[in-house]
Amino acid sequence: MKACSFLPAATQMVYDMGLQDLLHGVTFECPPPARADKAILVRCVLEDHHYSSEEIDRIFSAAKAEGRSLYYLEEEALHRIAPDVVFTQDVCEVCQIDTKCTQAVLDRLPKLPTVVPLTPRSLTDVFDTAVTIASALGRQEAAYPYLQGLRNRIDAVIDRLRASRALPKRVMLMEWMAPIYNCGHWIPHQIAYAGGIDMLGNPSGDSRVTSWEKVRRYDPEVLVIAPCGFNTERTIQELPLLEGQVGWSALRAVADRAVYVADYDLFTQPSAATLVDGIELLAACFHPDLFCVPTPLQSKIHPIYARSNVSAPDYGWGA
Repeated sequence: MKACSFLPAATQMVYDMGLQDLLHGVTFECPPPARADKAILVRCVLEDHHYSSEEIDRIFSAAKAEGRSLYYLEEEALHRIAPDVVFTQDVCEVCQIDTKCTQAVLDRLPKLPTVVPLTPRSLTDVFDTAVTIASALGRQEAAYPYLQGLRNRIDAVIDRLRASRALPKRVMLMEWMAPIYNCGHWIPHQIAYAGGIDMLGNPSGDSRVTSWEKVRRYDPEVLVIAPCGFNTERTIQELPLLEGQVGWSALRAVADRAVYVADYDLFTQPSAATLVDGIELLAACFHPDLFCVPTPLQSKIHPIYARSNVSAPDYGWGA
């Protein structure tokens, strides 16, 4: 069995379930262990370029309007691997190569592989995707202990919130800054499990452009900024896009120092384990009196008004 994964979340779950020996090809955005060990088959024309949020939005919007994809496959390497199974996606044509673009190349292979499109819309769908992946690799039994461990972690968060009778916080998670996008798909579900409610979000649906005036009227108690594809350092570089907005300093989240920058891969990379990491991190942001940021995740979150010489544990965060 030879498999290729054309989306990072699927690659992550293959590794999480211990099935990486069956994986032979990945994308340039897959987790580091995969990029080091496997053939990189999916590339993007924007690789190695440093564009602003506004420029990225403009480039992708123009490509979409023209029916072009900014992703392409290394066809020669794909021929050499001759995969039996290929995992692709149809959730977002901006974030990753989609099934249509993939199929056009796969049709030219001497042996047509089984294509497994992964299209989760909700957190439940993401968990089901793990079973789909394991089953396609002939190892369905690997999914169940993996998922049970993740469900136990979610239950632990819910149980502590319930025991403390914690009220849900009014929050917003931004998926992009210029223009501002709300959160969609499974992220509102993550927020709910973590003890928050994002009334600007779009559960099980696409994220959408959201006006700054709407954000101001909503006035979240906690604001989490996690642009798709950006780590904390990259996002902090572009915070002036928000800090320059009229009324920024009057937001409750800003006044209460409850604004956080987080790595995208806890939210917009839908592997089951990273999304559960995201739930635990969000719980610590929403209810710092009840939860601490787990030590392995401290590098993935940054309170943006913290002094540069103050580490997360000095805010009461830690293992």
